[in-house]
Amino acid sequence: MAVEQGAGTDTDAGTATDEARRVLAANAYLTLATADGDGRPWATPVWFAVRDHSDFVWVSRPGARHSTNIAGRSAVGIVVFDSSVVVGGAAAVYVEAEAEEVGADDRADALAVYNGRTQEQGIASWSERDVTGAAQFRLYRARASRVYVLDEHDGRVEVRG
Repeated sequence: MAVEQGAGTDTDAGTATDEARRVLAANAYLTLATADGDGRPWATPVWFAVRDHSDFVWVSRPGARHSTNIAGRSAVGIVVFDSSVVVGGAAAVYVEAEAEEVGADDRADALAVYNGRTQEQGIASWSERDVTGAAQFRLYRARASRVYVLDEHDGRVEVRG
């Protein structure tokens, strides 16, 4: 479902924001696009949580290809979409972001975002112990610099606010 846009009015921006929030709430996985130091691309699905359609959080192994790519090159692309809809009926959120492993100072806040989503979906919560020390997983975050949805002509409409 595309967002019908006019001439860039405040109502259009609100519609784009509402559409982004709807798509993000309705989907459990995002496709994370990374690149290694030589620019070789890699895309992978990850289960995610999001705050304010701009702060994405997930758990991954630090040795996973996308995690090592992020360690060397923080710029990422993200797409969230429902692939089960009929051709021409899809809605998606497209994101330009900077990603990183969440550090100690921000870990409690990021875990709160992540666990909020796990609780909504009936999944067990994660503790700091699950993503530090000898644990096999780490907590990652991508902070969006730009977020888009598509209009009725498949043109990108930037989400604001």
